[in-house]
Amino acid sequence: MQIDKIQTQFQTLRNNKLFESTVIAVILFSALVIGAKTYDMPPTLLSLVGVLDVAITLFFLVELSIRFIGDTNRKAFFRKGWNLFDTLIVVISLIPIEDSEMALVGRLIRIFRVLRMVSVVPELRVLLNSLLKALPQLGYVILLMFIIFYIYAAVGATFFMQINPDLWGDISIAMLTLFRVMTFEDWTDVMYETMAVYPFSWIFYLSFIFLTTFAFLNMVIGIVVNVMENEHADAKAAQAEAEGQLTLDDLSNQISELKELVQAQQQQLQNKTPD
Repeated sequence: MQIDKIQTQFQTLRNNKLFESTVIAVILFSALVIGAKTYDMPPTLLSLVGVLDVAITLFFLVELSIRFIGDTNRKAFFRKGWNLFDTLIVVISLIPIEDSEMALVGRLIRIFRVLRMVSVVPELRVLLNSLLKALPQLGYVILLMFIIFYIYAAVGATFFMQINPDLWGDISIAMLTLFRVMTFEDWTDVMYETMAVYPFSWIFYLSFIFLTTFAFLNMVIGIVVNVMENEHADAKAAQAEAEGQLTLDDLSNQISELKELVQAQQQQLQNKTPD
């Protein structure tokens, strides 16, 4: 009974908005501390930054412990990817490897602590999950885009190699040039250079831009938006189900309390009734 009370208290603390805002603020402050280490600082200030880094790591350890104790299903806590990621980041950050050969790994791990923002903020998790779930559908679009790139790069290398070998010397360089055209990075300079020799080469560039920038990129955006809408709907459904389950649990607890109260009153009446 005492354990359930402690778990309820930690669960309430974990779901507290102030606690969540504090964790987000510490993550942001951790990012600032990591950025500060990239500057040349006097030894005193460097020592202060080191102390702050240790304090941040200890805070993350306490925060992770609160989340673990307040979880209703602690056995499945580490089966969730983000919980496992947070645990690895915190545990590795606790290992004193600053003065060893693994110091670079330790710094990299501390850099990845900024990613804990995703595990703390549900909206960021939805965005990332949407992107990951969209990858299988995006694979076919990217494959088709690669085919278009390859065909146009082969044509460009064949016709424009003599004009500018730095841009069209082989098919791989030509694909990089086409990527520059697709992103509109001074693409008109590339086009006008080839138009001086092939006046109708503008057809090559405009058709490529219409196929890639206007068609395929919009397809990618459409797929991601569609998956994101489905992910938001699933998140709302899960939240509604959780709230409904919480209501049922509360109702069950209230019924149990009423039963105990009725039984206590009946016991008192029996004690007052004369033999």
